[in-house]
Amino acid sequence: MGRGLARGLWNTDVRGRETFPRTGPVIVVANHVGLVDGPVLHGVVPRGSHFLIGAHMYTGVLGPLLRGAQQIQVSGAGREALAQGLGVLRRGSVVGVFPEGTRGAGRADAVHGGAAWLAVQSGAAVVPTAIVGTRLSGEPVGVWPGPRRRFVVEFGQPLQLDLPDSLKGRARQEAAQAQLAQALRERVELTLATTDLRLPNDDGDRARHQEEER
Repeated sequence: MGRGLARGLWNTDVRGRETFPRTGPVIVVANHVGLVDGPVLHGVVPRGSHFLIGAHMYTGVLGPLLRGAQQIQVSGAGREALAQGLGVLRRGSVVGVFPEGTRGAGRADAVHGGAAWLAVQSGAAVVPTAIVGTRLSGEPVGVWPGPRRRFVVEFGQPLQLDLPDSLKGRARQEAAQAQLAQALRERVELTLATTDLRLPNDDGDRARHQEEER
């Protein structure tokens, strides 16, 4: 379904598939701007993937679809979801995370630590990924883009976090989080430099309020 949406309903330019690891555990980390980021990215990842998705999305008809696609529900503090994600990685599969946590401007100015924790615990390769075009400036964060809207999804080069053995505990986690955030920001900036598409010029708060008022 994700592939059909990305390629059929919308016009998604997918870049960097040739560098995506064909085997072994992989963590896809992507910026987050709009409602359709998840299904689009899930549809174009060149391997089966399991994304961490907030519990609020598991309502109505969408809930059974997400469960049927074996996505990972994030509830509460997210510890159970992270444990499930770690299990997926230890099986040698792919986990997807939007480390910004919520839809917004997509600049990756601030990221949460879940993806970094998974990388530290699993040793998995990290693929920083940029998504552009799924929400335009002024559109609500829940916008469903019109047919043939043009998107760009670009997979960056896979990387292993470079963490000194001397770093332990919280310091190791914080270093991993900083490296991951920097890699994602750089990927977004490099992608923006090669397309006329732009990220929304708001942080999502105003657009979110507009959506709630509707």
